[in-house]
Amino acid sequence: MSRQITIIGDGAMGTTCALMLAENGCRVRLWSAFPAAADEMRRLRENRRFLPGFELPDAVEPTGEDRGVFDGADLAVSAVPTQFMRGVWQRLGEHCPASLGICSVAKGIENRTLLSPTGIITDVLGDGRSVAALSGPCIAPEVARRLPATVVAASADEHFAEDLQVLFTRPYFRVYTNPDLVGVEAAGASKNVIAIAAGILDGMEAGCNAKAALLTRGVVEITRLGAELGGRAETFAGLAGMGDLVTTCFSPIGRNRSFGEAIGRGRSVDEALSATESVVEGVATTASVVELARKCRVEMPITEAVHAVIFDSRAPSEAIEDLMSRPLKSEN
Repeated sequence: MSRQITIIGDGAMGTTCALMLAENGCRVRLWSAFPAAADEMRRLRENRRFLPGFELPDAVEPTGEDRGVFDGADLAVSAVPTQFMRGVWQRLGEHCPASLGICSVAKGIENRTLLSPTGIITDVLGDGRSVAALSGPCIAPEVARRLPATVVAASADEHFAEDLQVLFTRPYFRVYTNPDLVGVEAAGASKNVIAIAAGILDGMEAGCNAKAALLTRGVVEITRLGAELGGRAETFAGLAGMGDLVTTCFSPIGRNRSFGEAIGRGRSVDEALSATESVVEGVATTASVVELARKCRVEMPITEAVHAVIFDSRAPSEAIEDLMSRPLKSEN
């Protein structure tokens, strides 16, 4: 499989994608927004900032140059955090061929516009190209260690999704296709908010019963919003929904869960954010999901509670009390 792929974004997931695609015989151009970071990766053959301990093969070419970044590419992978995507694609747009398909691996909803990652790409670059999302339970360092993982390639373009399925599949990385791009991206964004709540419970040592209830009712919220946006109910019970939620809420290295755990242990939002170099997507996404839910008139009490803790300085214990004292009703 000799193909040229450009990956935009040198975070852990972007770098992991580069490793997998290189294993599948592709030539990969790994773009960083910071030329010095690209130079370091070229020199050390390792991404020590975001994915230390994994050698970059010769087939992976780190670059910090904008011009020529898409030369010869027949696919681009967008691995930029959601809140930075617009600026990056505005910067690179003039170099990006109009026919180049783009697969996003980011999970979030843009503040103010309330657009998904592929929505941002289309908004900046225009219609007419195939777009997709690769999403599911895939903590990047685990995938880089070749531990088993399963995800979906979601696109309205069936042939594009099938191409991505073949391109990314490895013996340890199984890819299903899914036509529900709206649902897959809604699930990927919303689950990060629930993961923050799960971390808060962990930090407070609230117990397994509380966490099980959180995940179960969290899926209800995610499904409710996703269905209102046009997603399919079965998507939220699948890999991109429940599967991704479970992994994110339990992984000890998950950024959103770890951020929430720090909050649950009494650290401030700023202190918890400063504990990692990586972007905690769920923080900005919480604001977007709350705004989107209010706009769609969808009830999301857990998300509202996380929003109150992050942005309104609500004590986690008070937020839990608010949730537990809501009016009694039928589960369904």
